Order: sequence, then C-alpha cells, then structure tokens
Amino acid sequence: MAKQFDKIEEDHRSFIAEQPLFFSGTAGIDGRVNISPKGMESLRVLGPNRIAWLNLTGSGNETAGHLLEQPRITLMWCSFSKRPLILRCYGTARAVHPVDPDWAEMAALFPPHRSARQIFDIDVDLVQTSCGYAVPFMDYVGERPTMQQWVDSKSDADIRTHWEKQNTETIDGKPTGIPV
Repeated sequence: MAKQFDKIEEDHRSFIAEQPLFFSGTAGIDGRVNISPKGMESLRVLGPNRIAWLNLTGSGNETAGHLLEQPRITLMWCSFSKRPLILRCYGTARAVHPVDPDWAEMAALFPPHRSARQIFDIDVDLVQTSCGYAVPFMDYVGERPTMQQWVDSKSDADIRTHWEKQNTETIDGKPTGIPV
C-alpha cells in the first residue's frame, strides 16, 4: 500500500543511502519523457525537502533540457535486496553549472569529477513509498569502471567538445543550457 509524506524522513534517508542506484524522470512540455539510471555516489540528501544530484557527462543531457522547460522531476529508488520497497521523491529542480555562483558550494558536497556538467538542486514536495513486491532480488557487484576510463582518456578540452556535440540539445532538439 502506497504511503505519502511531505518530507524525507530519517527512514527514507537511510533507505536512499543504502541504494547504489536511482532513477530520474523528467519531461518537457512536449516531446519524449526521459527516465535515466544513476549511480556513482552522485546524490546527497541535504535536508527533509532538498536533494542535490551531481550529473556527470553522458551520451545525452535530457534532464537539463527538460528542466529548462518544465522544472518537474521524480527520483526513484527500489531495493533489489532486503526489504521490498520503492521510494519516490517528487519535486522541482534547477541545474547549477560550473559557471554559476553557487557551483563551488554545491560541488564541495561531492568527490571531484572532471566530467561533472551540472548539479541538480531538487526541492522535494512529496515522498511516496510503495511495496516493491515485484522488484527482483539482484546482487550489487560494484561500479562499472567504464565512465572513469572514458574520462581518464580525455583532456578537459575533449570533454567540452563532447558536451558541444552531444549535450547542448535534447533528442527533441531543445536546448539544455549547458555552457560550452
């Protein structure tokens, strides 16, 4: 049975901290809906209604583009072990880029990463839990080394070139706001 809360409670915070994977969901005013898996110690619960998520370079940049049009976001965690639970945080978000005045303060919350392109500052207005009975058991083996290997093989200029080619527009051709 689903339960709703107006804030992230301590039990929710503990559950989030235990999960190596979360999903983000966004949509612009029109076009495609984006759901994306995330990991790599890139999320911090900053308070009962605030989450920061460090977004690393990827093949696209849908979340940032959607948030420019429509700031709604949903983050979801599900347990693949132990207790069956799905937790969703609904809210609004804004992208903080390396050129923004609050970047240094926000970036200090995370381990440094050369491919960090945004931090999403999320205002959570609803938390919902549900059973998760149909989520399978799976074993967490570890983080993939592929992202770090890709970054290590690139110069800072190469990463910026990748942003210019792959991250300035959504797949629907809308701007993402990433400064290049």
